[in-house]
Amino acid sequence: MKRYRTAWISDVHLGTKGCAAEALLAFLRTHAFETLYIVGDLIDIWQLRRGIYWPQAHNDVIQKILRAGRKGTRIVYIPGNHDEFVLGYLGNYGAVEIEPHAVHETADGRRLLVMHGHELDTVVQNVKWLAFVGDMGYQALLVLNGPVNWVRRRMGLAPWSLSAAVKRNVKSAVSFIGAFEKAVVRYAEASHVRGVVCGHIHSPVIRSIGGFDYYNCGDWVESCSALVEDFDGRISLLTDLVAEEPEAEALAEEPATAG
Repeated sequence: MKRYRTAWISDVHLGTKGCAAEALLAFLRTHAFETLYIVGDLIDIWQLRRGIYWPQAHNDVIQKILRAGRKGTRIVYIPGNHDEFVLGYLGNYGAVEIEPHAVHETADGRRLLVMHGHELDTVVQNVKWLAFVGDMGYQALLVLNGPVNWVRRRMGLAPWSLSAAVKRNVKSAVSFIGAFEKAVVRYAEASHVRGVVCGHIHSPVIRSIGGFDYYNCGDWVESCSALVEDFDGRISLLTDLVAEEPEAEALAEEPATAG
């Protein structure tokens, strides 16, 4: 069991076939935290409105998070655009706090704004029908990941994400990610904090933007990633936390610069 002061996960998308619930369960079973931030899109209401998909592993994720709360972990749930209905239930529910955003203070005294990030996505906020269409296209790419990787396994090749490759290589998607990151940083700077932690765009990274700390905890659909803070305040990014690999939780961490 690895122990950390804090962890951030986002974009789990329970209720979708692309959700890597087993990988998340393996991570939660082998890592313990004083505080766990769920940075939006835990449940995908958009997809559940199209059709119900809810296997036992998705129940298990919810139960595991609640069980961690009962054992002393502070759970902070910040809803995203796919589970925005939860915003109607802000408040404290035992160990679970539901907030529209939060400010986290690291062990070394840095203040970080924690938000999902859809607030800075102009498509989500202003052209919701286009956001729904884009989400359907993304779900289609995720479905194609299955047969593509079946063929790759038969050929002895490592798993590969078609949806992630499209996102990395389509010029407009790359430009959107860059613009999103800068917009989130500008928004967070107004809160007089040292950095920002967000999700939303499924692009895990730790970087400095104009001397401002930018952290994106990624997702549990493609990257299976989380941010963790040790007891000295260092924040690292864990990626590719795959359930079937017992050594997954020991993958190399990328240390954040304290600046």
